[in-house]
Amino acid sequence: MRSRTPDRLCAEAVDLARAAAEEAAAPGTVGEHVDAVVDGDRVVTHLFECKEAGYRGWRWAVTVARASRAKHVTLDESVLLPGPDALLAPEWVPWSERLRPGDMGPGDLLPTEAEDIRLEPGHEAVREAAEGTGTGGEPVPAGVTELADAEDADVEPGSPAAQPETTTRGSIAAVADELGMGRSRVLSRHGLHAAADRWEEEYGPKTAMAQAAPANCLSCGFLVPLAGSLRQAFGICANEFGPADGHVVSLGFGCGGHSEAAVMPKPPRPAPPVIDETVVDPFALRPDRTGGSVEETGPGEEFGHS
Repeated sequence: MRSRTPDRLCAEAVDLARAAAEEAAAPGTVGEHVDAVVDGDRVVTHLFECKEAGYRGWRWAVTVARASRAKHVTLDESVLLPGPDALLAPEWVPWSERLRPGDMGPGDLLPTEAEDIRLEPGHEAVREAAEGTGTGGEPVPAGVTELADAEDADVEPGSPAAQPETTTRGSIAAVADELGMGRSRVLSRHGLHAAADRWEEEYGPKTAMAQAAPANCLSCGFLVPLAGSLRQAFGICANEFGPADGHVVSLGFGCGGHSEAAVMPKPPRPAPPVIDETVVDPFALRPDRTGGSVEETGPGEEFGHS
């Protein structure tokens, strides 16, 4: 059984331990002697305060030992260890859990796992199932092979339709290519629902903008409907002055930029001029040279007619 009483020579080797710590640390970063911990028979670890910036609460730990019946203490190791109140980095989290929307920048690559629950095999994987492998030579998920067998059930060996480079008009492959479904993986039901939840949380009927809107996007002329099953609940806003321009919005969302929310008032027009042609106001063409008042003349005399 090991003794918890420190060896006297090892406990007194503070100067030896400090010299070892100063050799490993930056100049002036080894502080006061904090404690001496017994690690075993004739094994003691000396702890020194670390004064280096950014390592608050850390301590230099120098372990010394002495062989049985030896009179000289030897150095084992020097290491920087955190103390009970040390400033530590947060627990490491995998990048896949740290990633947040908007973190990707130009040139960044975001790989997806082979078993990503947001995706499921597309029609390309179905066609590769005939050879028993998926993209990259990976095993094809269960159920895909059965779909490929069903497509080629009526194809006779040696016929043109049996050749992989030939796509028969009207076959599943031709229809899939025409509809843009010639992809190795497509959105799964889980991925579709997860995306719908995100979109509805940001631009949905429960947002403050939608609660204060005069009408929802379902009746807005700026709404661009989506295709497929999402058409029943979402669209894309095309109002350049709206808060959701270019974003997928719920049909229950709304804003003040609704196309039918208000009618643009007509600019005011000045009143037409009023012309009174029933009264004639005579005006003299020549002023009175004598300084007196000009007598009113008749219409003929005003223009020099007798």
